[in-house]
Amino acid sequence: MSGAAGSAALPEGLALGPDGHPRCRWGLSTEDYVAYHDHEWGFPQGNDSRLFEKLCLEGFQSGLSWLTILRKRENFRAAFAGFDYRVLAEWGPEQIEELLQDAGIVRHRGKVTSVLNNAQRACELADELGSLAAYLWSHEPPLAERPAEVTWPVLLTMARTPHSIALSKDLKQRGFSFVGPTTLYALMQAMGLVNDHVEGCCARPLAEAARAAFVRPARRAAS
Repeated sequence: MSGAAGSAALPEGLALGPDGHPRCRWGLSTEDYVAYHDHEWGFPQGNDSRLFEKLCLEGFQSGLSWLTILRKRENFRAAFAGFDYRVLAEWGPEQIEELLQDAGIVRHRGKVTSVLNNAQRACELADELGSLAAYLWSHEPPLAERPAEVTWPVLLTMARTPHSIALSKDLKQRGFSFVGPTTLYALMQAMGLVNDHVEGCCARPLAEAARAAFVRPARRAAS
């Protein structure tokens, strides 16, 4: 069967990669997405810096494409101290002005300022609950409340969910900014709190196996 014929026979939202395996169509739309789709998106992440990075970069994406942000990600990491929120919480107006001169990132004063604010809030949250990871993973949607089958039409209805709405509300009450429910569902998808690889995608079972083996970080018990 030719690649074109095989691709045409695939369910909506899937396409054949150069290796002949079906993938989420968006993961093949550009070379920049292939490794991101195959090895990052949907795989569980428990590192605080990587989770905080994603929280911040999703904020920077607002009004832009994720591809734009992904292509600048290494620049963002260099500019924002690897997204170590303990370090960023100590930064102030001088660092903001320096960041706004950095052509390698998105120079938006509100979004840059938000990163430093959110770093301070993340410190408070981690001091309270043990880690940012413990907090975010406590909002993982129960399996019983997930779609029975993740198809492309189903995903189109899930830009935000009750769980991302609740997480957004709680983070806003804690003083975080640029944390709308759509932004936070994108974080859940990318960081593996849900597995939204389309059914039939070759990365879906790999992400699911990684989720099954992942040890969820525990929240600190209240004193």
